[in-house]
Amino acid sequence: MNNIRSFIEKAGWPRVIIALFLLGLFVMAPFVRVRVDTSISDTLVRFGMNGVMVLAMVPMIQAGCGLNFGLPLGIIAGLLGAVTSIELGVTGLPGIFTAMLIATPIAIVLGWLYGQLLNRVKGGEMMIATYVGFSSVAFMCIMWLVLPYKSPNMVWGYAGAGLRTTISVDGYWSRAISDILAFNIGDFFYCPTGMMLFFAFLCFAMWMFMKTKIGTAMTTVGSNPEYAKAAGVNVDSMRTLSVVLSTVLGAIGIIMYEQSFGFIQLYMGPFYMAFPAVAAILIGGASVNKASILNVVIGTILFQGILTMTPSVINSLIETDMSEVIRIIVSNGMILYALTRVVKVKS
Repeated sequence: MNNIRSFIEKAGWPRVIIALFLLGLFVMAPFVRVRVDTSISDTLVRFGMNGVMVLAMVPMIQAGCGLNFGLPLGIIAGLLGAVTSIELGVTGLPGIFTAMLIATPIAIVLGWLYGQLLNRVKGGEMMIATYVGFSSVAFMCIMWLVLPYKSPNMVWGYAGAGLRTTISVDGYWSRAISDILAFNIGDFFYCPTGMMLFFAFLCFAMWMFMKTKIGTAMTTVGSNPEYAKAAGVNVDSMRTLSVVLSTVLGAIGIIMYEQSFGFIQLYMGPFYMAFPAVAAILIGGASVNKASILNVVIGTILFQGILTMTPSVINSLIETDMSEVIRIIVSNGMILYALTRVVKVKS
């Protein structure tokens, strides 16, 4: 009994309740004619698709810059890399790596500028980050129409200029990473092994980085900036580095998302993508001042698992198709819970 109480206190009641609810959905699934193997497969796919963008939260949280509501800035860098890769006609794994190679320097530049801004508004980072994220999406709504891309697979057919709202990556690099060592069990279970391994590699790389001298200095800046300054650490440089890392991970994360999803979503697509990532890491047990790789993994599994299972089970219970409505309600509810935690901490 003491062990159970100790585990609950360590994990936290919110995570225990959400995990039990998710487990209950999986138990209930066979009784309402929802295939468990398909549900697990969908959860794994969504976990791999979104995991890197949740991981992008870690550097900024550890450096004391708060939750990265400016994640759309990194996503835009990834979108630019993705559409340029298609413009060049590169397919398969080379196509994905070309997209990442193009996106990374763009993300570094945008992240550096973003970091310089946040260093001038210390204490209000999350509010400014939200404005940066929203304004960058609005600005790119104009730029997607005027950038000189010419590929017939991307531009509006009737005008021959301006990029479409949704661009298919089929025939280029759809599931190019997901299908590496992937396997099927029966007709309904698919494991995107390549995507899971790529996410695991990035998690391991981030964990190793946080153990280095620079990573330790970054964490010190987040936990006690005055002590870090007295120890000779350049606080502003560490904060800027954390923002650059977060922006680069956001760019890589959206490319991973696209290769699994099968489409590039431009214009308003990145507008709200920071909120699920923020909600996931908070549900995983992170705070606005401290985050770990374990928080990323647990939060992404719980958030994406609930988002996958709830519509399927409830649809089967009420025997009508309300999957999108239910998914929006559940997603917004979990995001609202996470943001409530932020407000409580800030106040």
